[in-house]
Amino acid sequence: MKKKRVLITGGSGFLGSHICERLLDEGNEVICVDNFFTGSKENILHLMDNPFFEIIRHDVTFPLYIEVDEIYNLACPASPIHYQFDPVQTTKTSVHGAINMLGLAKRIKAKIFQASTSEVYGDPEIHPQPESYWGNVNPIGIRSCYDEGKRCAETLFFDYNRQHNLRIKVGRIFNTYGPRMAMDDGRVVSNFVVQALRGEDITVYGKGDQTRSFCYVDDLVDGIIRLMEDTPDDFTGPMNLGNPDEFTILELAKTVLDLVNSKSKLVFRDLPSDDPMQRKPDISLAKKTTGWEPSIPLRDGLIKTVEYFDSYLKSQ
Repeated sequence: MKKKRVLITGGSGFLGSHICERLLDEGNEVICVDNFFTGSKENILHLMDNPFFEIIRHDVTFPLYIEVDEIYNLACPASPIHYQFDPVQTTKTSVHGAINMLGLAKRIKAKIFQASTSEVYGDPEIHPQPESYWGNVNPIGIRSCYDEGKRCAETLFFDYNRQHNLRIKVGRIFNTYGPRMAMDDGRVVSNFVVQALRGEDITVYGKGDQTRSFCYVDDLVDGIIRLMEDTPDDFTGPMNLGNPDEFTILELAKTVLDLVNSKSKLVFRDLPSDDPMQRKPDISLAKKTTGWEPSIPLRDGLIKTVEYFDSYLKSQ
């Protein structure tokens, strides 16, 4: 295979670092672009000795001039704690960042992937969520900077495709977990695992009967790569990427407690504003188009995640 030069924005983040690693393993040259707001150099330290890997500290809200074959646009805080810290900047990252990366892709005629999100569906009235569903999103809530920013980014991607014949791939990513998650990002898996390992109370919002579908990171990366590499140029997506196995938050908490053998207690707090009650992807399109579906059960993935956080906490 011809070695490709691939740009990954948000490449030092949880998901971005795994994609960097996978593309390097496949023999490509990888350029990681990140401003390190939520990303971490620790996630990519093991890649730095690779002569085909390089890092550029850059904020995607400003233009970037570089020559590459493909672009993976993952730059944006993805957890409520981080994207609500500076909501205006979050919207700028999604919208201005998309404009700048699309402009770059147009100039150099590169294929470009957009990491969209299941949050474009909001608090869904259709279950599970197919790609044809337009969503039920609050445009003025505290999560809107992320939800609407990602929706606008999708709009820009499809307009560049229609207006400039740009080769785009849009993946709507559902809840993903695994090693290299930030332990302070407020996501439910990392919250529960870290609290259980520390023997702290497990914080459950609402009654814990809201559902999520958890996809292990290796499965998710495989789905993204297949969308980019195994679909024809005229296939744009959007394509749901996630695990269709659905669990309540309470089930997740009890599984983590069991795996850690923790004596932590469950503590219930008020449900945050606009927190969706259901989340489950319809992955029929992914199966039909690429043959992709997740293969790692939740319990197996959680074992690997617990091992990672246990090792990380001990090293600190």
